[in-house]
Amino acid sequence: MKLFQQKSVIEKYDDVKSFVEAYNIGADDFILATKRIYETCFAPLNLKAHVEYKSKYGSGEPTDVMIDALLEDFRQGDYKRIIAIGGGAVIDMAKILVLDGEAKAESYYRKEVPLRKVRTLLAVPTTCGAGSEVSNVSITEITSIHSKLGLAVDEIYADEAVLIPELLRELPYEFFATSAIDAFIHAIESFVSPKANLYTEMFSEKAMEMIVHGFREIIAHGKEYRMELLEDFLVASNLAGVAFGNAGTGMVHAMSYPLSGMYHVAHGEANYQFLTAVFAAYQKMNPTGKIIRLNAFLAKMMECDEAVVYEKLQELLDQIISRKKLREYGMKEEEIHSFAVSVDASQQRLLNQSYVKPTIEQMEAVYRELY
Repeated sequence: MKLFQQKSVIEKYDDVKSFVEAYNIGADDFILATKRIYETCFAPLNLKAHVEYKSKYGSGEPTDVMIDALLEDFRQGDYKRIIAIGGGAVIDMAKILVLDGEAKAESYYRKEVPLRKVRTLLAVPTTCGAGSEVSNVSITEITSIHSKLGLAVDEIYADEAVLIPELLRELPYEFFATSAIDAFIHAIESFVSPKANLYTEMFSEKAMEMIVHGFREIIAHGKEYRMELLEDFLVASNLAGVAFGNAGTGMVHAMSYPLSGMYHVAHGEANYQFLTAVFAAYQKMNPTGKIIRLNAFLAKMMECDEAVVYEKLQELLDQIISRKKLREYGMKEEEIHSFAVSVDASQQRLLNQSYVKPTIEQMEAVYRELY
């Protein structure tokens, strides 16, 4: 039984120039990037690589239509190396470019064609949440079903994950906050996953500790103080990515996907809506399992009684950024049942990695509570 692996080499550079010089980026490279980040931090270096911006293919989270358009552009050249510079959406899209063949995106995600890696991928995260630079997961919306599917195969691991903390300086506060909370969710969900073990738990725990400590510092000193903590949050996100890359995420992610797919809510923000409600539900579903260990860990970290850890966690996160009711995104009450049914139908990979695999009725109860 495989316990743990980390295939991506993790590197860190103090600045963009050092990274560019170390990798000798040139005409044989294909760069997919967030436009604002690239134009601010990379364009002044006059790189010879072929550059495409993620915004060319659409806004928001990736869809199969967007990836198909990217594949069409990419296949016009003969590139040996792909460099993804951006958040989880950019890196997830770039992961598909490493695969052989001429298939459409949906065929790759549904594993209808052979998945063979034929190109090198460098992943440079510009957010502190996705952890996609060290995971073997790529997520996209399949537009025909208005929900997300995940491809989780070792062939799409980035060969090298490159951490450059200064890139987070371009991240607006709201995206910083939801990204960091998303990293916390990766850590907490992977901690209680049935696939978790001693190795993954170490990464999960350290990530949670670093993120909560950072949030407390921001609450104490103000939003701009995050600029003093960028490396800590980037590393914490990376640690959480290693954890969930091995142990997986669960019910929080699964339940967020219809909200993202139908109402185009950003991934981290959508996940945040479900965090404490799902873990409170877990507590009711199975109060005598591993959640006892999690509650003790959280209580010590939060300096509170175990009985109120999720209330205290929500109080902390609300001071970082407030949550919305699901209805505020446009969700309709009659969609509560259909969302739960769609999650049960399309997200079995995630549900099987949950602390407790929920029924449709249990998911409906969470949706209704948050509606």
